[in-house]
Amino acid sequence: MQHDAHTGHTHEGHAHGIGKVTWSTAAQATLHCLTGCAIGEVLGMVIGTAFGWGNVPTLILAIVLAFFFGYLLTLQGVLKAGIGLKAAIRVALAADTLSIAVMELIDNGVVVLWPGAMDAELADAAFWWVLAIALAAAFVITTPVNKWMIGRGKGHAVVHQYH
Repeated sequence: MQHDAHTGHTHEGHAHGIGKVTWSTAAQATLHCLTGCAIGEVLGMVIGTAFGWGNVPTLILAIVLAFFFGYLLTLQGVLKAGIGLKAAIRVALAADTLSIAVMELIDNGVVVLWPGAMDAELADAAFWWVLAIALAAAFVITTPVNKWMIGRGKGHAVVHQYH
C-alpha cells in the first residue's frame, strides 16, 4: 500500500516538516549560529594575523574555529538536557552543519572579494568593518536557509526538542 494512499494520516511529528515557521524563529536560530561562527572567525583571523600567517592558513583556521564554536554552543545547550555526548554531537551536527557552511561561504566570500580586506591588519578599522559587513551579510542570507530547514524539521528544529 502506498504511503499517500493512507487515509486520515497526518504528517505532524514526522521529519517531513513542522509546518509554518516564523521569521523570528529563523532569525533566532541564525543568530545562535552566527554567535559561534563570529567567535571562531574573529579568533581565527586574530590568531592568523597576529602570527603573520598568509591568507589561506588564516582563512582555514577561521573556518575550522567557526565550525568548532558553532557546534560547541549547540552542544552546550543539548548536553544540559541530559543526553549523552555521542547523541549530543549527532544533534549538533544535524542542527548546525548546513547553517554554518552557508554562513562561512558568505562571510569568507565577502572578506575575500572585498578589495584590500585580506591585507588589512588588526589595527585597521577596515579589518573590523569588513568583518562586520561580512557577518551581517551571512546573517541575512543564512536566515532564509534556516527558515526553510526548520520548516522541514531539520536544522535547529532538531535542537528545540532538547530545550
